[in-house]
Amino acid sequence: VQVVESGGGLVQAGASLTLSCTASERTLRNYNIGWFRQAPGKERQFVAAIRRNGGTTHYGDSVKGRFTISRDNAKNTVSLQMNSLKPEDTAVYYCAALRLPHSYPSRNLADFGSWGQGTQVTVSS
Repeated sequence: VQVVESGGGLVQAGASLTLSCTASERTLRNYNIGWFRQAPGKERQFVAAIRRNGGTTHYGDSVKGRFTISRDNAKNTVSLQMNSLKPEDTAVYYCAALRLPHSYPSRNLADFGSWGQGTQVTVSS
């Protein structure tokens, strides 16, 4: 599956932003999907993930309580709602598909594939 991220932008601290992940050719409903982010000079970091049916989600510690991952399989979209944004949330955000369904809930970068090109989120103080 080839995923495409969108929705990034420049916002002030405390603002909200919603990112979207869609698939250009195949349906996302068959995949557990994760969001990761990478700030300049830092390793790619797990943000959140959601099961294929949307019934289970899990989050990285730094975003828990502020970010919400959801999906609408009818619209072939996985969303990341980001509230109370902080300057340290500034990064390129990527979505990816979990290679093996039984690996859920994985936070391991190597367990994910079909990475998109990313969307830039910049939070100013």
